[in-house]
Amino acid sequence: MSNEQILLVEDDVELAALTADYLRGHGYEVVIEHNGLMASQRIPAENPKMVILDVMLPGMDGLDVCRTVRESYRGPILMLTARTDQVDQILGLELGADDYVCKPVSPRLLAARVKALLRRQYPANESQNTSADRQYLTFGNLSIDNNSRSVTLNDAMLDLSTLEYDMLWLLAKNVGRVLSRTEVFEVLRGIEYDGQSRFVDISISQLRAKLGDNQSKPARIKTIRSKGYLFVG
Repeated sequence: MSNEQILLVEDDVELAALTADYLRGHGYEVVIEHNGLMASQRIPAENPKMVILDVMLPGMDGLDVCRTVRESYRGPILMLTARTDQVDQILGLELGADDYVCKPVSPRLLAARVKALLRRQYPANESQNTSADRQYLTFGNLSIDNNSRSVTLNDAMLDLSTLEYDMLWLLAKNVGRVLSRTEVFEVLRGIEYDGQSRFVDISISQLRAKLGDNQSKPARIKTIRSKGYLFVG
C-alpha cells in the first residue's frame, strides 16, 4: 500500500465500502481492512497516510490496535466510537488517537474530520512572508520547530502524537495568553464545543506528562480556573 493512502479499519463490509467510496469521491485513496489483528500488523508495515479505526473489531479491538501501533506509527489515527460511550473516547485519546467521531457518523462529517487531521499533520507550505521566529519557538530548555513539527526538551527529542504537537504549538504560539477550553477545542477539532467533551482536558494532561510538567502544580501549562489554559514561557 502507498503511504499516500488512508487505511480504513471497519468490520462492517457494506459500511466500509460505502465510506471508502465517499472518501474516494473526495479525492482520497482508501484501502480497507476488516480485521483488527491484521490492521495492527499492516499499519506499521505499510505506513498509511492516515488510519480510520473502528473500536469494535474482530481479532483485536480498535483500542488495542491503537495501543499496539502508536509507538511506531506517527500518522494521524481517527477513532470511530459508539455515540454514548465516552469511555471509548477517553481511552482512545489516552492511547494516542488524534481525534474521534461518534457512530453513526455522516459521510460528510467524516470527510471533514479527515481533511482537518490531514491538514494538521501535513500542513501546506507557509507563506514566505511568515516570519521565521513564528516557525521556531524556544522557551529555555524547550524548543519547537514547526517546519519539521519536532520538539526537543533538554536536548532530547520528544515523541509527540499529532494531537499533542498541535496542542503544544497552539498554546506556545499564544504564550502568555489564556486560551479558553472552547477556543482550544474548536481550533483543534474544527467543530463547535458542546460544553461536555473532555477532549481538551485529556489532551492537556497527556501533553503535560510528555513535558514532565507536574500535573497537580503545572509550571509550563497552567490551568486558569473558569478561564482556560495558559502557556508559560
